[in-house]
Amino acid sequence: MPVFDALAPAYLWLKWLHIAAVISWMAGMFYLPRLYVYHTRATPGSEMDSTFQTMERKLLKIIMNPAMIVTWAAGLLLSFTPQAGAGGWLHAKIALVLVLSGVHGMLSRYRKDFAAGANKRPEKFYRMINEAPTILMLLIVALVVFKPF
Repeated sequence: MPVFDALAPAYLWLKWLHIAAVISWMAGMFYLPRLYVYHTRATPGSEMDSTFQTMERKLLKIIMNPAMIVTWAAGLLLSFTPQAGAGGWLHAKIALVLVLSGVHGMLSRYRKDFAAGANKRPEKFYRMINEAPTILMLLIVALVVFKPF
């Protein structure tokens, strides 16, 4: 009998929490790089620069970071419930979520560069990096829905 059998009655609530947190996290992951695209056009130290910095900081600290933490916590708890099942798809999903978390960390680093007036990356870079969360999300959802292995 698994240690986490006690989680079985809470399975649907954990699943709900996990999905809600993922939606919040992904909304930020889609929006933050887009803010960076427009932030590259702002002169460091300008009012526009200050506005973007505030938006980016609040998006990360108030929405994205807590949502990522709840996503991970609820997801890990779910993985130990009897309903979770097993399979290579779950390992692949976790690997892709680790990559997504790395992208989150990179986006956080880029915010610090903008805050220091030290951004060296062009608008095109942020337009390209903006696609990474979408691609990762599509792969993760495909694994969850189809459980191919």
